[in-house]
Amino acid sequence: MNKPRPARMLADVARGFLAESFAKQGFTATEIVTRWREIAGPEIAAHSEPLKIRWHRTPDGEPAEPATLVLRVEGPAAIEIQHLSNVIIERVNRFFGWQAVGQIALRQAPLTRRERPARRQTDTAEAARIANTLNEIADLDLRLALGRLGAAIKQG
Repeated sequence: MNKPRPARMLADVARGFLAESFAKQGFTATEIVTRWREIAGPEIAAHSEPLKIRWHRTPDGEPAEPATLVLRVEGPAAIEIQHLSNVIIERVNRFFGWQAVGQIALRQAPLTRRERPARRQTDTAEAARIANTLNEIADLDLRLALGRLGAAIKQG
């Protein structure tokens, strides 16, 4: 009879197959992708994301050369990210605890992970007040929707 296996945490299961995918992109540690905002800082992470790490081949016995970190960067922010490349290298190496990255390569493309801005709550009292001024609109749902729209526009 088969014994039931103990339940495993989803993070442990996912870590196995994600590690393989990350390794194909040169990432020895998944944290550079999952913790990019923490590593690079919110200003840099808002406009960039790590694509892969290219490790340079060295002859046997030679010390390993620092890798090239390839970043996907939004077009308008590419020049600023390029100027901050030394800061990024320093932060990544501080995170790893050794001279892992020696240079940055940029690829201009839209980011795949976008942070959505927090939605502001519409003032319901203002929305109701505006909706009450729209008596000529017979459809109640439309009137309430226009009231919410008006209140959101007034909030700016």
